[in-house]
Amino acid sequence: MIKTNIGELVAHDYRVAHVFKNHKIDFYCKGKRNILEVAEQNNLNPALLIKEVESVVSPEKTETTDFKSWHLDLLADYIEKKHHRYAEEKIPVLKEHLEKLCQVHGQDNPELFKIKEHFNTSSGELAMHMKKEELLVFPAVRKMFRAKHSGTPMTPLKFETIQNPIKTMMRDHDDEGERFREIDRLSNNYTPPEGAGNSYHLAFSLLKEFEEDLHMHIHLENNILFPKSEELEKELAGTH
Repeated sequence: MIKTNIGELVAHDYRVAHVFKNHKIDFYCKGKRNILEVAEQNNLNPALLIKEVESVVSPEKTETTDFKSWHLDLLADYIEKKHHRYAEEKIPVLKEHLEKLCQVHGQDNPELFKIKEHFNTSSGELAMHMKKEELLVFPAVRKMFRAKHSGTPMTPLKFETIQNPIKTMMRDHDDEGERFREIDRLSNNYTPPEGAGNSYHLAFSLLKEFEEDLHMHIHLENNILFPKSEELEKELAGTH
């Protein structure tokens, strides 16, 4: 286990994600590191970290959805219909809440303006990012999947290799991961100041929920959809 990439560990069983989240370990954008590497980088005992991982995947615990076993076309559909739609629905709601927070509490809590700025930037970038996935990446994944399972010849993709748009998507993921790490820091891990009212608590709760959904969204792509799509492309080309 110590040499297995943490992204693969989470892809195998998402319950492991909770261990990494508790230690502020990025498994979604930086999932290619192994446990020894992340333990050293976060000043953790690797043996204890492994023990924590093993404890959450013990056989008596309830199993989670095995996304790794899903067909690629189904996984692409799921990401688009669940995570893309979620972002599209929540972004305008969060923008409204953050704007009101800045108007009412910004003078005493100037970090709110930075939080709003980061979220507004992120929402714009995410909108473009998701549209590129829906128009380029996901159709290519579905096309390769159909070719494999129908036994028909693979016609050329719109780009030389699916690795090209995937690299772009992963760079976008890195940018969004960094923005939300800063939002997390500015909001004191989404903790409203003492005496804050319901609107403050609601806004931070929604913001934290949005980040958690984004982490899952990125994980499903970086650690499952993208690597399996690259493997499928090689298989169809006869180079695997």
